Order: sequence, then C-alpha cells, then structure tokens
Amino acid sequence: MVEKKSLGHNEAQIIIEAIQMELEKRKKAAVIAISDNQGELIALLRTDWAPLPSIMIAANKAWTAAREAKPTYEIGQAARDIKSGFDIAYYGDNRYIGWGGGIPVIMEGKVIGAIAVSGLSEQEDIELAKIGLSSINK
Repeated sequence: MVEKKSLGHNEAQIIIEAIQMELEKRKKAAVIAISDNQGELIALLRTDWAPLPSIMIAANKAWTAAREAKPTYEIGQAARDIKSGFDIAYYGDNRYIGWGGGIPVIMEGKVIGAIAVSGLSEQEDIELAKIGLSSINK
C-alpha cells in the first residue's frame, strides 16, 4: 500500500491568509492557488482587482510545481536556456508553465503540495509564495 501525505484545507487557509495579509500591506492584488501533492487545487483566492488570466496561471503554477517537485521559475529558466533549452510543450500537458511564482511544499523529502501566486511581477509572485510557505514551516 502506498501512503502519501498532502496539504489539506487547514494548511491552505493558513497559507492564503499569510499571503493575503502581505498583499494588503503592499496594497496589491493577485491570485493565490494551493494544490495537493498531485497538483490538484485545494484552494484559490482571487483578490479584488487581480487580473483575470492570473486565475488559470496561478492554478497551473501550483500544478506544475507539485508535479515536477521544483519551482516553476527553474522550469522556465531551463526551457529558455540558450544551449539546452526546450519547448515546454515537451512536457506533454498544456498546464505546465515556466513563469516564476509556483513552489512545491516538501516534507521529509516528499512533495505534499504547492503554493502559487500570479498577477504581479515574477519576483513578487515568488516572494509572496515563499511567505506562504514560511507560514506553515513555523
């Protein structure tokens, strides 16, 4: 029997609240997506005035980070590498995304979910996702 741990809605709520508080402090809007260990959504929040395309982008960032067990930024950098770059379509699913802002949540060496933010600059999306991660790593 295979047993897998996964984030649940309680952790998702803690993460969303931490990121939402930071967004309010900065007076900014974004979409926050939290996924389980397979990349499927547990929770999604679109703050007021967040761009509509960011809904799907955040969900796909979380999905990608969980499925690949690495930050989406790293996948994007690898795809854009001049010598060894590749078409991201090679992953075989159009949900894979290489923009930064999706990070896996890892416990005891295993992916238990992912956190993603979309709607701001790539650097801010990454920074906010890390704030969410730190909210449950305390």
